[in-house]
Amino acid sequence: MRTIDVRHLGRERVIAAFLIDGCLVDPGPESSVGTLLAELGDERPDRILLTHIHLDHAGATGALVRRWPDVEVWVHERGAPHVHDPAKLIASATRLYGDEMDRLWGEIVPVPQENLKVLRGGERIGDWRVEYTPGHASHHVSYLHEPTGIAFTGDTGGVRIPPDGPILAPTPPPDIDLEAWPRALDTIAAWRPERMAITHFGVWDDPLAQLEALREQLDRQVALAREAGSAEVFLERFRADLASRTDPATAEAYEQGMPPDHLYPGLERALRRVTSQRT
Repeated sequence: MRTIDVRHLGRERVIAAFLIDGCLVDPGPESSVGTLLAELGDERPDRILLTHIHLDHAGATGALVRRWPDVEVWVHERGAPHVHDPAKLIASATRLYGDEMDRLWGEIVPVPQENLKVLRGGERIGDWRVEYTPGHASHHVSYLHEPTGIAFTGDTGGVRIPPDGPILAPTPPPDIDLEAWPRALDTIAAWRPERMAITHFGVWDDPLAQLEALREQLDRQVALAREAGSAEVFLERFRADLASRTDPATAEAYEQGMPPDHLYPGLERALRRVTSQRT
């Protein structure tokens, strides 16, 4: 198994892609596809496995299919229509990133329907197990490669920048689900994985401890959002806490891989949803 640092915007330890047994897991954005292809060299994947369709994970997929027209793309059924026709995905991302879209993510190329292998969760395909793991996104799946015991968990498994950064919860809008996420962590833990691969960033040897730490961190971020009451206060406190727990270079990698100014809007929206469901 290879971990490929796509060096998003030239920075290391922000976005990782993974190559294992001819499968490329989460290729990253099209803006970094040159680095990805250089690292792949002569290796050409047969399949691209997407944990979810956010552009930092899946944005390069269409460009890669254009390059390799017979490559198969695995994606959850809720995400598949937006990979095939990315207009709504682009519109949603533009609300967050505005004029920075091209610089951050590059060209978003549609994936032909015939390349898509649409997943629901619960599949066993060759050496792979697939489970539906929403919480970060409603179209998120995680993969277990059974021969190696590695779980590929996208953003459901959190953000953890090496060598020793804290485990944090990526909570951007629009569809953070505070009730589904803990259940997804239970689902991954039930696999008893030996290692866990996360896009931000790398492969870790303590997956069960990481899942438990992420559960606790998600609770802390929810509590902070409730106490802060505004994006400005949340952002100030979150950044101060991050600065106290890691070095400046690692904090910059967190800022790029999980922009802190996106965390409160996702949490605030999720909390409003919880409140409306209880009334």
